[in-house]
Amino acid sequence: MTNESLPNDRLKRAWQNQPSEGMRMSVDEIRRRAGKFQKTIYWRNAREYVAGLAVVVFFGFMFWLSSDVLTRVSCGLVNVGVLYIMWHLHQRGSSRNLPADLGLASGIEYHRRELERQRDLLQSVWWWYLGPMIPGGVAFVVAQARTSPGHLRHMGLSLAFFALVVALVGWLNHWAARRLQSRIDELNALEGQR
Repeated sequence: MTNESLPNDRLKRAWQNQPSEGMRMSVDEIRRRAGKFQKTIYWRNAREYVAGLAVVVFFGFMFWLSSDVLTRVSCGLVNVGVLYIMWHLHQRGSSRNLPADLGLASGIEYHRRELERQRDLLQSVWWWYLGPMIPGGVAFVVAQARTSPGHLRHMGLSLAFFALVVALVGWLNHWAARRLQSRIDELNALEGQR
């Protein structure tokens, strides 16, 4: 260690040990964050509704075209699953209106509740989003392999791909839930400083 590094080390320690001001957030900042989150949820749900409608139309069309009972049952299962998903998303995942009389304490509490509600929705994605799609998806793959003998050898690959997509969607939702939890922790820290 040289004599030149001693003053630098002392300065570095002094800088690192200085008291922090903590996070400061105004009512306007809370309102901005809550409004931005509300719009994010609105557009996420809009995309899900459009995708759900496309799936219902496609599998409804497949239902009416097919004379195979298993294909028709699988298409019906997919559509029932998608309709349940859209209903559940609307009931439990819709964005809620931002209160007009939002103060700092009520704003933090409102925003935290909304973050927690969406986090809980994402954490339970296996029960309300992925679970309802699995029976119809598996039945459809099996029905397609059964009605097309040349595709029978690809059924295992199709089922593996379906399982991979389901697992990926589950993982992405749990990752998003962890990100929401970090935002909740940030609000909790902010509230602890008041």
